[in-house]
Amino acid sequence: MRVLAVSDEVSEALWADPSLARGAELILACGDLPFEYLGYLMNALDVPLVFVPGNHDPDVSGYRTSRAGLTLRAGLPARPPWPSGAISADGQVVDVAGLRIAGLGGSRRYTPGPNQYTDWQQGRRGRRLALRARLRRRRVQVLLSHAPPAGVGDGPDAPHQGFPILNALARQLSPGLLLHGHVDPGPAGWRDHRLGGTVVRNVTGRHLFDIDPGTGAPADLAASSLGGQPPRIGPPLAGPRAEA
Repeated sequence: MRVLAVSDEVSEALWADPSLARGAELILACGDLPFEYLGYLMNALDVPLVFVPGNHDPDVSGYRTSRAGLTLRAGLPARPPWPSGAISADGQVVDVAGLRIAGLGGSRRYTPGPNQYTDWQQGRRGRRLALRARLRRRRVQVLLSHAPPAGVGDGPDAPHQGFPILNALARQLSPGLLLHGHVDPGPAGWRDHRLGGTVVRNVTGRHLFDIDPGTGAPADLAASSLGGQPPRIGPPLAGPRAEA
């Protein structure tokens, strides 16, 4: 399965020519991107889009779908801030395009804004997510987050440090792939890490790659060793950027 993964940086090239991601069957978004950009990609490529929010995104909590198909918040009909047809996986386990995806958005708390959590708060959310995954009784192939796991690709300052609960979820759920953004990869470029059998990939920017739909493992590892730069649609481009 070919996946377009995006996070944090708006790609002017994709905005101008979505056919650069031709063949993508699913878009996975790891946060801090304008919802109008995500909606444009989803509609231009005509594929499903699953996302988790970043620390610069609007509050997406509290929405649910009623049995009648209405979107509710606090028991009242409400229009969610994300694009129509997109799927929020924050704190949820969703089945899309043959994949089971578990999501845990947000970053470490450093301001009063939404989608920010202490370790304790994120840990509680993560334990609820693990319970939901166990109740579904089928393997999670992809774990989608905004922040990285603790000590695995996290950033140099406190707001960009990873969450320990993501390390625990990788152990408990054994996804083939954990995708995150939030952290500028810097001059060293993009690099894969491993947490046991889970590949951890920073998708800040835009990445087009194939995954095994059975396990979620990236198929490009044969051509790009762990520790090397995974294939991308193209080089980093100057353009609008949501602050990481």
